[in-house]
Amino acid sequence: MSRLITAIFLYLVAIAAVAQEKADILISYECVSPNKMMKPVTSKMSLLASTTKAKWFNDLSLWVDSLKSTPEGKAQYMEILKKSCMTVEPDGSTTWDLSKGPSKKVYTYVFTNLADNGVTLYGKFGEDQGFYKEPIDEMNWTIVEDSTTTILGYECIMAKSDYHGRQWKAWFTPEIPIPFGPWKLRGLPGIILKADANGGFSFVATGLERTDRIITPMYLQEDYSKVDRLKALDNAEYYMNNEENIMNAQGQSVKIYMLDDNGNKVEVPKYDGLKHSLEPDYKMKK
Repeated sequence: MSRLITAIFLYLVAIAAVAQEKADILISYECVSPNKMMKPVTSKMSLLASTTKAKWFNDLSLWVDSLKSTPEGKAQYMEILKKSCMTVEPDGSTTWDLSKGPSKKVYTYVFTNLADNGVTLYGKFGEDQGFYKEPIDEMNWTIVEDSTTTILGYECIMAKSDYHGRQWKAWFTPEIPIPFGPWKLRGLPGIILKADANGGFSFVATGLERTDRIITPMYLQEDYSKVDRLKALDNAEYYMNNEENIMNAQGQSVKIYMLDDNGNKVEVPKYDGLKHSLEPDYKMKK
């Protein structure tokens, strides 16, 4: 019996090792998108990829979610937040300023898997966290052979694609034959090191290294519900443009505003998917 249990254990370990595929490459990207005032906002993202799988994530968000995925890690994270964000006032009350600590600000993860021909995006849509899937071959490219550039020392070729309401130009390198890229961009015969779309959206690789890091699955998957992509994006826009009313209807007393260049309180501009979303097709299909 003990030999049978040992054999079963070793078999399960072998399955787990196969399931946790190692990446071949790790790429850092600088991402630019317009905010509600149509000013460019920069963020940092990373891509872990092998020849068959890819994972798009924010490093701080991944660290936070990995900690919160276990009771011990969650307790450790709360202690870190308490030390960095909590202040005890003279009257004994406490105040929190989450901007002082390692709080999660980016909710987007994208997993691409050639084996199941699927792209899965996890994100936050308004108040709710959700995920949706789409087929890999939903994105089609036209390669422009005579348009090339050099990025991080690699010769790259340009390709074009209309995808979910934006016109994309991407530069990929056949020197690294991995068919993935930033965000959900995929399907070219080489890793995508740069991409930009109409409206002021762009991804540019700033660092690239070989790695054998494990492409770990999504942490806290139970916190995400399956959503329809178009409906989720539409709901997210509604929430952003009605957040104050929604929060007050829930019993909170809030006033949301922003400060202009002179420090005066002004109304927050409306979010418009045609201007501010990577995927504005949910506005076009109404």
